[in-house]
Amino acid sequence: MARGSRRTARSRDRQDGAATRTSLLEAGGAVFAEFGFDRATAKEIALRAGTNAAAVNYHFGGIEALYEDVLAEAHHRLMSYDVLVRAVSADIDPKEKLRRFIGLLVKVVRTGNENSWPAKVIVRELIAPTPHIDKLRREEIEPKKALLFDVIGQIIGVAPDHPLVAQAALSTMAPCFMLLVAEKRLTEIIPPLGRQTTTDEELADRLVRFTLGGLAQLALSAQATPSRDQSD
Repeated sequence: MARGSRRTARSRDRQDGAATRTSLLEAGGAVFAEFGFDRATAKEIALRAGTNAAAVNYHFGGIEALYEDVLAEAHHRLMSYDVLVRAVSADIDPKEKLRRFIGLLVKVVRTGNENSWPAKVIVRELIAPTPHIDKLRREEIEPKKALLFDVIGQIIGVAPDHPLVAQAALSTMAPCFMLLVAEKRLTEIIPPLGRQTTTDEELADRLVRFTLGGLAQLALSAQATPSRDQSD
């Protein structure tokens, strides 16, 4: 075989391999969303991807590694790091950065993506945690968490690793987590939370006001509590 033909064949193989990998990732997302990690099988994933079960091992090293990739991809599709960076990296007041951050989160959980596999996979992982979140934590959660912690730290007036920041971040994120996991049930119980009653902008504004009120109190607490260095 001529050298040019061999290069063409290798290029075609790489393209075919990339296409198969992508198909497996998409099929895996759909299967994990439908059945959960414990009941999903490589056979079902491969069937939906139009390939054989051995392809899961070949391209991912096993169903566990595929699940890790699916989790990371799901989180990325719901809220990419680049989108968050653009929202909070501007030279603006930290409170406005938080407003943008919460606004983006509200849009994510209220865009009707509850029927998409990325949202379903993340919700399943929140409700029934698995041990396979290392990639998700390392590649998606930690970088995004650092952005939020930095903004909250600026508002409170403490370093991002201060315990108050982590506690404030939990309170900031909790309403959006609840909406992601159980928006339909919540809006049945509390109709004013429904999309037909309250717009994304209105809900985000109310969450921001509530959050900023809490952060203001934490800022006073931080100012009243001497640092370890000052107390020595």
